[in-house]
Amino acid sequence: MTTDSPDNLNANSPHDASGDSKSNFLDPLPWVMLVTAVVLDQLTKWQVIERLAVGESWPETGFFRFTHAWNTGTAFSLFQGQGDILTWVSLAAVGVLSWIYRSIDNPSWLLRVAFGMQFGGAIGNIVDRIRLGHVTDFIDVGIWPIFNIADSSIVIGIGLMIYYFWFMDKSKSDKDVETQSASTDRGETTDSDVVSTSLDSPE
Repeated sequence: MTTDSPDNLNANSPHDASGDSKSNFLDPLPWVMLVTAVVLDQLTKWQVIERLAVGESWPETGFFRFTHAWNTGTAFSLFQGQGDILTWVSLAAVGVLSWIYRSIDNPSWLLRVAFGMQFGGAIGNIVDRIRLGHVTDFIDVGIWPIFNIADSSIVIGIGLMIYYFWFMDKSKSDKDVETQSASTDRGETTDSDVVSTSLDSPE
């Protein structure tokens, strides 16, 4: 009969697993990215509201301009006129992001940055919807829909997640497979040597 050591019991306990997931929210890096995104977003919007009338651009012409626009839709001016619904959708999205982030064991620094940027971007636009009833957009580049810092933060965060899961995570998985294969080969070699020694030894 075998008994689990205290170390094994602690490693397998649900309490520790819950503690590990909660520790994701105690990590300062996502919070730093979140606060940075929200502060930059709100400061730039405040400057635009103070200095430009709605519809006004600075400079008046050019490929890149600052144009004060009201957005009652989603990022990049999609789904206009659905502000109330989108406020609840945004809050739900933050909840889903929180659940996903909480479920990841030992997230890499890139994932922590990505989630922090997405949280910050979502919260920045939610603050606008609750406070103003619309989102303030101002970055006007060519024919691209006018957007803001919060939109950029969300898109960059998503891009970092895609990069991680397509490249970094795949590379890590391949290395784990190679390490496991090498360990298996060493184990088989050791077993073979033991059998060979047993056969060769005199009785």
